[in-house]
Amino acid sequence: MSQTARSRGLLAAVATLGVLATSACSYVVIGTPSLQGMPSQSVDDGTLQIVGSTDNPIDALSRNALADLETYWSQTFPDVYGEQFPPLAGGYFSVDPNDIDPAAYPEGIGCGTDPRDLENNAFYCSSQGVPNSDSISYDRAFLGELASQYGEVLPQLVMAHEFGHAVQGRVGYPRTSIATETQADCLAGAWTAWVADGNGEYASVDTADLDQLLRGYFLLRDPVGTGSGEQQAHGSYFDRVSAFQEGFDDGATACRDRFGPDRVFTQGEFTSDADFASGGNAPFPDTEDILAASLPEFWDRAFTEVLDAQFTEPELQSTDGPPSCAPSDVALVYCPDGGDGSGLVAYDADFASAAYDLGDFALVTGVAIPYSLAARDQLDLSTDDTAALQSAVCLTGWYSAQVYNAQLTSVTISPGDLDESVQFLLEYGNDPDVLADVELTGFQLVDLFRAGFLNGAASCDVGV
Repeated sequence: MSQTARSRGLLAAVATLGVLATSACSYVVIGTPSLQGMPSQSVDDGTLQIVGSTDNPIDALSRNALADLETYWSQTFPDVYGEQFPPLAGGYFSVDPNDIDPAAYPEGIGCGTDPRDLENNAFYCSSQGVPNSDSISYDRAFLGELASQYGEVLPQLVMAHEFGHAVQGRVGYPRTSIATETQADCLAGAWTAWVADGNGEYASVDTADLDQLLRGYFLLRDPVGTGSGEQQAHGSYFDRVSAFQEGFDDGATACRDRFGPDRVFTQGEFTSDADFASGGNAPFPDTEDILAASLPEFWDRAFTEVLDAQFTEPELQSTDGPPSCAPSDVALVYCPDGGDGSGLVAYDADFASAAYDLGDFALVTGVAIPYSLAARDQLDLSTDDTAALQSAVCLTGWYSAQVYNAQLTSVTISPGDLDESVQFLLEYGNDPDVLADVELTGFQLVDLFRAGFLNGAASCDVGV
């Protein structure tokens, strides 16, 4: 993110988001693998066979997910694609690259691949004239590392994502890698919602799992600065999370229909050596200047062009602790009676430094939330209940869309900025020491931000 001067344009919401990918998915994981406990209920190997599997809990977890994935797609595929779902002809393969018994894989794993080449990977493959085509293969040690860091939901996500590629293998792939990968994320989200609703016989997902799942996507994103057109691009953190939540919220039909050539991807390359060297982050003092310039610019235009009202800029202040007008000891505050009478938006200086460590736009996202409460106050809307916070997070997504679309004169987007918004919401959004009386999960907060980013004010409960 950086300060800039740009021509003014009409306020507009960003269209549908997407991410890129291929059916062969590679990952890098840093951490120490640890075995998880056996699932409380497991499908037996005779019901669903995984070649090379052991009594490892990760294999049991994967088998459970695959069994429920088979059930879900046998039920869903006819409604969405108008035909029966053909079971995977090549089956499933589990490998520990550090402990391989060649006799277990006489023709290799998926599409004849050498099992030693599966390290830190999971993939679906289908190809004519090769053994074990139309199959899913995974490194169980890799899935164990995911589980040790983000819980048992992450291995299930990997299985659901690869099964999404199997669906694509039956109906056709999008034109680009990034669209292919994010559509598979979307399809995984649709299955996850089905499980979260209690329909899975073996797999389970609860509220805490959903927050962990989104945190795990940070590990699976492309490096910041990767171009969306690169051959093996999988997508930014924001793009992948957005695609997953789209499937979770709107189902498999949305995944079928929304990944065409007009889908918008936020992943982008650095445009200068300086931006690359800084990781796209403005210095901290410049970030505070961007806050002071871009938030009133956005809201002045939003009120004039969309909300048919006049905006009065509230006072914006960095403080050493909560201001006297704050109803509680929190880091981000809006006081209707503070400042010079137009309201006070305050942020704790120490907290601002911690949020900035995630990236400059993480801090911007945080401060934009109480600033959005100030805007709601001027529209005679509530500022101190859950509905107000939901709206403020959504409005912050709307503001972020204008930054992304270069609609503001005082700021430009950098690669990774929107990823930092997701990080902030998952790290701090439901922390009662940051925002008062939060009753929303990280998953819900990211979904609200995404709605504002995609749809603008119409999704944000401000009378539009």
